[in-house]
Amino acid sequence: MVSRMREALRTDHRVDADRLVDRVEALRRFVRTVEGHLPSERLVKAQTAVERAGARLALSRDHTVVALAGSTGSGKSSLFNALAGLDLSPVGVLRPTTGVAHSCVWGPLEPAGRLLDWVGVLPRNRFVRESALDGDDEAALHGLVLLDLPDFDSVEKSHRLEVDRLLGLVDLVIWVLDPQKYADRVVHQSYLREFHRLAGVTVVVLNQADRLSAVDLTRLLADLRRLLERDELPDVPVLATSAVDPNGHGELRAMLERTVAARQAALERLNGDVDQAVAGLSDAVGPPAPREMVDRVTVRELTDALAGSAGVPAVVSATGRAYRQRAAAAAGWPLLRWLGRLRPDPLRRLHLQEGGEAGAPLPVTSVPDPDEAQRAAVGLAVRGVAAQAARDLPVPWPAAVTAAARSRLDDVPDALDRAVAGTDLGVHRTPVWWRVAGVIQWLATLAAVVGLGWLVAGYVVRALGLPALQNPKVGLTPVPTLLLLGGLLLGVLAALLVRPLVSWGARRAARRAEARLRAAVTEVARECVVAPVREVLHAYADARELLTAAGRS
Repeated sequence: MVSRMREALRTDHRVDADRLVDRVEALRRFVRTVEGHLPSERLVKAQTAVERAGARLALSRDHTVVALAGSTGSGKSSLFNALAGLDLSPVGVLRPTTGVAHSCVWGPLEPAGRLLDWVGVLPRNRFVRESALDGDDEAALHGLVLLDLPDFDSVEKSHRLEVDRLLGLVDLVIWVLDPQKYADRVVHQSYLREFHRLAGVTVVVLNQADRLSAVDLTRLLADLRRLLERDELPDVPVLATSAVDPNGHGELRAMLERTVAARQAALERLNGDVDQAVAGLSDAVGPPAPREMVDRVTVRELTDALAGSAGVPAVVSATGRAYRQRAAAAAGWPLLRWLGRLRPDPLRRLHLQEGGEAGAPLPVTSVPDPDEAQRAAVGLAVRGVAAQAARDLPVPWPAAVTAAARSRLDDVPDALDRAVAGTDLGVHRTPVWWRVAGVIQWLATLAAVVGLGWLVAGYVVRALGLPALQNPKVGLTPVPTLLLLGGLLLGVLAALLVRPLVSWGARRAARRAEARLRAAVTEVARECVVAPVREVLHAYADARELLTAAGRS
């Protein structure tokens, strides 16, 4: 039995304080990283472990807080008094007896005061073990803070809550069991089984051993070890004690002396708390996931859906019509250009800016609102982004990715409208060939007008009986006639030649406008959908690294 105890509490595997601080810091950063992505209830143990570790490490490391925990009638208060050598904790027949924690400090009380304040032991229940009469008898326990806890099976709910609170704060727990209730389901299922990751700071004693024969004691200890193996505590020390026999707790006192001398119990307890927190979160991370898991195909599909919702096809069509209309106004027959001005400009009807000044307020467009099919397509595309990004992530990360993908959907309509309104469609500039064609048309018109005027003037002169005007000829054709017919023919030919150029230019302008609009819509897709998803993916990658770091003891 002694060899098993020594094996469980050996000090050759000491907890490095600096490494523990690093683990706690990694766990703290993990909690901060995943907040908002994982359910808050999943983080309670980790947050508690971080807070407790920070508080405990800031307090005295020269003291070891040991708690005696047990059920009603187990004799833990008697054992507490026996270890202290004084009647400090009340012992009685009426149950429950211990309603609040009592403490006994070996060494000066003052240095341990802040630690007891943090644990929550009332000042009136704090005692100092040593006196001038003890000499060096108690020197081996200097730094021990022994607590007698309330009964964990008390009928008073407040007692049970106080036990649960204190068990989360102490450095080492000594479970005091008695021969009648050592196999009690409550102590094993509700407490000991929960301490399987804290085996290094857990001790079990079978108290009241003086009431048993040697044979019965051996049998009960063997059965208790069997139960502890079932509780995943096969290596915890198991001792037999007696509060009434002066030599009945010597083995327990020796164990306490070694624990106090090692100054490792607090570090082992905090290390175990971190282990428990990490184990409880181990299923929240899985295999490595790329930080940029949203591929181009998925983004393109999302852009297609958003482009339809933003009215990009309507704007592209309006751009082509606007190009044709403006080309006709610049390069068409001057006498008919005014007809084009009677028709409203397709882009201006949509309130789209045309190369306005940088920083100028963007107008609200009149692009048609999306229909139900287009809205449904956007929803499907957003879900597709989330599904593609979260396909390899463990639960509950897919839900976090989906929530992130949908988190800014309410901003999308306004963002798309601003993107369309702020896109330079490239039709406000006048191509050089428009000017050349316009000059040709003006020259052709001018020639036709001059020729027509010349001919009219000749008819008027002859009608008035005045001397006829001299009409020079080019070959057999009079110049006025040549100017008139040549101007008309040149205008028609110029119009015929310009028409395919206008069609080609309109298609090119439409393609350019579509490319620019899709680029703007893609930015909206990345900003409102992809960026939040990538934030979650980055958080997952960071969380995985941090949890791995926190789990390396």
